[in-house]
Amino acid sequence: MRVIFAGGGTAGHINPALAIAGYLKDKDPKCEILYVGAKGGMEERLVAQAGYELKTIKISGFRRSLSPGAIKDNIITLKRAISSTADAKKIIKEFKPDICIGTGGYVSGPVIRAAVKLGIPAVIHEQNAFPGVTTKMLSKKVQKVMLANPYAKNYLSDSCHFVTTGNPVRGEIITAGRETSRKALGLDDRPVILSFGGSLGARKINEGVADLIARSGKDGKYQIIHAYGQYGKWFPDLLRQKGIEPDKCPNLDIREYINNMPVCLAAADLVICRAGAITLSELQVQGKPAILIPSPNVAENHQYHNAMSMVKAKAAFIIEESELDGEKVIKLVDEILSDKERLKEYSQNAGKMAIVDANDRIYSVIRTVLNGTAKK
Repeated sequence: MRVIFAGGGTAGHINPALAIAGYLKDKDPKCEILYVGAKGGMEERLVAQAGYELKTIKISGFRRSLSPGAIKDNIITLKRAISSTADAKKIIKEFKPDICIGTGGYVSGPVIRAAVKLGIPAVIHEQNAFPGVTTKMLSKKVQKVMLANPYAKNYLSDSCHFVTTGNPVRGEIITAGRETSRKALGLDDRPVILSFGGSLGARKINEGVADLIARSGKDGKYQIIHAYGQYGKWFPDLLRQKGIEPDKCPNLDIREYINNMPVCLAAADLVICRAGAITLSELQVQGKPAILIPSPNVAENHQYHNAMSMVKAKAAFIIEESELDGEKVIKLVDEILSDKERLKEYSQNAGKMAIVDANDRIYSVIRTVLNGTAKK
């Protein structure tokens, strides 16, 4: 099997592609994979780390502004849109794939469109509850649209052929156990809160949880694991200004990055985080209730839609960033953790949303398309 993956711009588009690629290699070690990404994108680093061949094309998005700078950038983008289609066709003709798989981002547009025009079977995987522009544009052209979240079908044409597959979730996330994880981390029976804003960190989340962490450092009520991120190295000093020395509080684990997320997530009773698609899939697999703080700085505000899919299922709570402050966080955390029945209900509801066999479902769709039995 020869497969082209196209996706980029954010880790949320790249990592699902790499997860699917890894699963295909497990199923068929002779499977040949080519990743097509955007020139200068983070896929250049992530795909290289994963060990797959990468070819890049120049592609960018249009800016919604009439400023001179935006007009200039949009002219460049228009030229790239034309050249990227030609580049994509050339790459496809040279590699001769059996199937092309798009996982979102600007770069998947010209690649999947070219595949369709060349008669190559093509599918796309949409990670979010609100489909991106690229997914909407391609959804009626490809054999299958694989949805991570069933809510996404409400925003797609009835004429497209979709199937709910879920997001690929790391096996270690699925298998991590609560009690063994708490023991490994040296945690006791007090409630455990896990909070983070991504590898780079999120200033608003750091500021929003600071009062909760400072209070916990003083009263010892909660055990808290918090990652402040690469750009949040000022955070320990903020806690010191609030009257605690984080390194001297045994119930606090304050660090820059969480490199053992499966263990930390399994140990938690409540999670405070953004609403990225993969993060929510991991919460669901672990059955973890969460306070979600969607990033307002993402395309189509998709994190808000992701969050609301869990809120409507009574599996999570939401605080929009514009309303985030320390007092609101403390009040909501105390309300949630003091109501054991409610906490249990939300945990069970999160678990009901989980799709633990996403890899198998995605593989089945790919095989069906390759066998020519998929509807188009």
